[in-house]
Amino acid sequence: MKYLINCFLKGLLLFVPAALTVFTVVWVFTKLDSLLKLPVPGLGLVVTVVFITVIGFLTSSFVGRKLFSLVDSLLAKLPIVKMLYSAFKDFIGAFAGENKSFDKPALVELTPGGPKALGFITKESLDFLSLSDHVAVYFPQSYNFAGSVLIFPSQQITAVEVDSADVMKFIVSGGVSGI
Repeated sequence: MKYLINCFLKGLLLFVPAALTVFTVVWVFTKLDSLLKLPVPGLGLVVTVVFITVIGFLTSSFVGRKLFSLVDSLLAKLPIVKMLYSAFKDFIGAFAGENKSFDKPALVELTPGGPKALGFITKESLDFLSLSDHVAVYFPQSYNFAGSVLIFPSQQITAVEVDSADVMKFIVSGGVSGI
């Protein structure tokens, strides 16, 4: 009986994450296809990837940069839309592009001699808050798309020489995924 329970648990550990991943991917494909009203399953993903790539290609040209700059400034000025647009833009920009924010992993001593936490230094100069000797550190939450920004004295921060993606994976997995 113990052997059967052990086999069941091993199967559960393999099946559930795989099933949830497949379910999520199929759900996203289905939603894209229904939104775009495309007759071929999965074509929505292909159209979306091509569309995003074309936008990236267009922003490489002078005219494209001007056009997207105009759209950017328009969205950044509209009430309510401005709040959503800037939040989404900053969030995506934190992971990709030239101005990545989550590229400086840090180990923070929360209390002297006490527990430590992994996070990402997002702002090294807090002069605008009259805190010149402090830095802003973002702490993502495990299994969640949320986090907190806390401010610490610089001497409580230790830079971590590890790839940012590995640190994020470690934090988001609740420390389960090894670095």
